[in-house]
Amino acid sequence: MSDIKFSDDAMKRYDQTLKRYPEKRAALIQILILAQKEFGWISEEVADYVGGLMGYSPADVMSVASFYTMLHRKPVGKYHLDICRTLSCWLLGTYPCVDEMKRILGVDKEEITGDGMFSWNFTECLGSCGTAPTMQVNDRFFESLKPEKMGDIIEQLRSEAAEGKK
Repeated sequence: MSDIKFSDDAMKRYDQTLKRYPEKRAALIQILILAQKEFGWISEEVADYVGGLMGYSPADVMSVASFYTMLHRKPVGKYHLDICRTLSCWLLGTYPCVDEMKRILGVDKEEITGDGMFSWNFTECLGSCGTAPTMQVNDRFFESLKPEKMGDIIEQLRSEAAEGKK
């Protein structure tokens, strides 16, 4: 028996989310995002719980979770940096930014810093080609990245964490 269960607040958001969709299946991605916020990542136990709530098998839930890069199937840091590597971002400097970020954080993709604060991975198009390269950190976007800006962004996130902000 798993201890995975939505908090009362998350359960209210679950119910509200289902009401916004004419068909329950259409809400699955939003419910998985809710579950990820609640539990940190989409484990097999989380997939089993969500599937049980919605009437789907864990395999069905994981098939959706494994398709979308914003849904994490393993633990990530408090701040997860998704860095776009599609053509516009690549041509305008994603990889020099990644090199600088790796130097500062000391971790490779899909690894978590020792303090649990940061992890990163590549993602496909973030839909911001006009302001490439682009990075999404949790729910926020950072655009027009340059290697020299990476340290400032990471320090900003560290400061926010110290102040108790998300």
